[in-house]
Amino acid sequence: MDKQKIRCHWPGTDPLYIQYHDEEWGVPVYDDRAIFEFLTLESAQAGLSWITVLRKRENYRKAFAGFNPKKVSRFTEKDVQQLLKNAGIIRNQLKIRAAINNAQKFLEVQKEFGTFSKYIWSFVNGKPIKNKWKNKKIPATSKESDALSLDLKARGFKFVGSTIIYAHMQATGMVNDHVRTCFRYNKV
Repeated sequence: MDKQKIRCHWPGTDPLYIQYHDEEWGVPVYDDRAIFEFLTLESAQAGLSWITVLRKRENYRKAFAGFNPKKVSRFTEKDVQQLLKNAGIIRNQLKIRAAINNAQKFLEVQKEFGTFSKYIWSFVNGKPIKNKWKNKKIPATSKESDALSLDLKARGFKFVGSTIIYAHMQATGMVNDHVRTCFRYNKV
């Protein structure tokens, strides 16, 4: 982790944030389990900072069955109550229930499209959108995130507003929002 590299401004000096920025953020993700992980984590982030969620990521992996959507879709009321006692995750009942609901809806989309990846990537014509931002003023939504958000909501997903979905698109490389001066800009 070279601190002399020019990066996007948002990771600051936090080593975990820097590692996430340098190794994951903006890298195209096509694996359904990983996409479900990011969708769940981005939904959990609503109203909070990403670093808060990132610090709890390993706890989420344990609590949510390695982000296996089939397993999460079968969580019961007993599981919800256990998760509400888990100090390692964000103990918000609506977000926990949304994760279970979203796992169920995720499986429906997989059944319809073959993979969730095929469905979600269709909103960017199957390839990353490479923006050319020069500074910190990166928008929080796009026409693609608006469309995807609306479609997910119509399918019954929860905590999938356009801002959350745009953050998901950035995280999973559907959008390359590294600023042009960032060393990662041409590497993803």
